Amino acid sequence: MKALATSPAKAPRLGRWHSTTSWLLSLYAVIFSLSVLLLLGFIGGAVVTDMQSKTDAVLGWQFLYFDALPDSALRDAIAARLEREHTRPSYAGTRLHMNYYGLFGPDGRHLAGDITTLPSDVAAVASGETLDRTLSVMPEDQPPVVRAMARKRADGSMLVIARSLAAVREFRKTVIESLIGGGLLCLLAGVAGGYALSLRLLRRVKELRRVTKRISHGDLAQRLPVGGRDELDMLAQLVNHMLDEVERLMNEVKVACDGIAHDLRTPLAHLHGVLARATERSNVIGDEAMSTLIARASVETDSLLARFQAMLRISEIGALQRQGGFASVQLDTILAEVGELYEPVAENRSIGFAIEQERVEPVHGDRALLFEMFVNLIDNAIKFTPDGGTVRVVLKHTPAGARVDVIDSGIGIAPHEREAVLQRFYRADSARHIAGSGLGLSVVSAVARLHDFSIRIEDAAPGTRVTVESWCHTLA
Repeated sequence: MKALATSPAKAPRLGRWHSTTSWLLSLYAVIFSLSVLLLLGFIGGAVVTDMQSKTDAVLGWQFLYFDALPDSALRDAIAARLEREHTRPSYAGTRLHMNYYGLFGPDGRHLAGDITTLPSDVAAVASGETLDRTLSVMPEDQPPVVRAMARKRADGSMLVIARSLAAVREFRKTVIESLIGGGLLCLLAGVAGGYALSLRLLRRVKELRRVTKRISHGDLAQRLPVGGRDELDMLAQLVNHMLDEVERLMNEVKVACDGIAHDLRTPLAHLHGVLARATERSNVIGDEAMSTLIARASVETDSLLARFQAMLRISEIGALQRQGGFASVQLDTILAEVGELYEPVAENRSIGFAIEQERVEPVHGDRALLFEMFVNLIDNAIKFTPDGGTVRVVLKHTPAGARVDVIDSGIGIAPHEREAVLQRFYRADSARHIAGSGLGLSVVSAVARLHDFSIRIEDAAPGTRVTVESWCHTLA
């Protein structure tokens, strides 16, 4: 049995976050975030390095001052400096203590200053060291974060001067927080703007998708919308130009084929009449050999007429306005009428023929065309089923709509031929020994496309199952 190829596959639905714009927006957000992190690290490092170098310069100037003092006046100078530190004003309840001093003997014993312990990680070099809460000072309970520098004097004593980095840390914190806040604000603004642009692009893509689905269902009069000068519009213009050429060429081929079929149908009809009169004449003269030849010629002429009639019928169906004259149709009534028509044919060949029906909702379609579609399907099922086989027609109700299965126990269709059988004049290799034009299922295909019905071919083991799903495919 011949069978109908599957309907065009559904286009994947484009999710809001599956578009190219959304992916680019996400990539932009990631790159922006990494750039902000790198910027924060660079600014933080630059600020700390600059402030530390300036702090080292201040510490160096203080060492120049203390180096100019004699050893006997050093303790008094340190005490005077500390007194000045204790008289600094407080801010928000915290005393602004900037400098710390410590004088230690050659044996490490504390001699003067508020630094009580000689720090082991500060060497007597020109550069300073940052001490993160490891410097012991009095009278503070918690060690401060300082930049410390040590110098060894001529008498062997060690002078340690430290300067608080609290202001540096606070400044860096303020800068980083400002950058984070500004960066987040810019990122949110960029994401919101990109999302708005992606919505606009998705609306255009959705409209393009809707039109292309209509084109894929056979409506070649549709054209992609063009409303700007971007890449999508350039592509749409190229596709529209291609569709114009395709439609023009298909119309030319269709007109040529229809003209040939129409022009040849009349002389073939005349030839059929001549052969009928020749048959009568041969019967009169009693020439049996001539009668046989004329009968064979008449059969071939009838086959040609049927083929041309089918070709013209396919063109007529394709030229109909889509769903223009559709109405509510009961499939169970149509199948019952087709069953009454083919039950005697099946009985004559001892083929078990049965129609199983459930109550289904009416479909929106053309009754005459649907009747013709099921006539062709059941006719092929019976034609390609051997004597003594079975043909079943099952009408079922599904959540999506009515479904019709035409199941036979015939010769079947190879998987690689289940799409090709839809083409005009194509005949499966296993069916070439059976008379036929290869156009019956082309009529079925034209009716199915007109109604947006889904048709699926499967193996019935043995035989073929043709499934007609009678809900319309959405074009949105």
